[in-house]
Amino acid sequence: MELVLCLAVVLVGALGAGALIRAQATARRRTELGDARAEAHRWYERLGGQLMNLQGEEPAVRQALADAGERYNAAGSQLEQASTPHQFALARETALEGLAYIRAARTALGIDPGPELPTLAAARGVGQLTKERTVDVQGQTFRAGPQPGRETPYYYPGGRYQGRPVPAGWYSTPWWKTALGAGAGVLGGILIADALFSPAFADPGYGYDEGYQEGFGDGVDQGGDGGDQDFGGDQGGDVGGDVGGGDYAGGDFGGGFGGGDFGGGDFGGGDF
Repeated sequence: MELVLCLAVVLVGALGAGALIRAQATARRRTELGDARAEAHRWYERLGGQLMNLQGEEPAVRQALADAGERYNAAGSQLEQASTPHQFALARETALEGLAYIRAARTALGIDPGPELPTLAAARGVGQLTKERTVDVQGQTFRAGPQPGRETPYYYPGGRYQGRPVPAGWYSTPWWKTALGAGAGVLGGILIADALFSPAFADPGYGYDEGYQEGFGDGVDQGGDGGDQDFGGDQGGDVGGDVGGGDYAGGDFGGGFGGGDFGGGDFGGGDF
């Protein structure tokens, strides 16, 4: 009888412990979800407010604002469908990308771009342009530089094209998204990237590594930038895989960003 009683007490204790663990895990997931939702909405609302308050007639300003608007619409759609911390983190990333275009528009307007943003997952380690360059590829002229201008009205916040780092800066044409549409295909985009960034922005006598260092700055510390960049725990790993990898930054935004979570397609606008 005593043995049965002891077993009953142990069983009740085990069930109680299990219920407590499940309750704690549920509470933790709810907290993570709430934090991720709030963080995504914070950046999304900030993007919307900036869009309402900026305007300009210069081509670089109009283009940057148009790109920011695309990201705002994409982030809004993602927020409507998000139901997990991972999905809210992806929406946050889209909103941050839109704010990167807002900073570019403010720069083109000649006003203070505002406070620094958390580094985009797709742009980590790719650096930014530090000098102007003009190259000819397949009979077309392509320009790139660190500052906006009438000949370089397209801003790119940094990413990768077919595995090649494409630094943040201003370009004469958005070749990373128009190569296929213009009939140049992937090969054409690769040729453009090679001409602009390797070797030494097409200067003879240098290898790719030297060209990378001379052509644009590293820009970010790949070890991390504190809490702003860290999506948190497992969430950071997921975003690093889906957003920071080749699909997000390498030419097809829908590949990693939309696969499964948001239904695929070119979800984030034209550039990615």
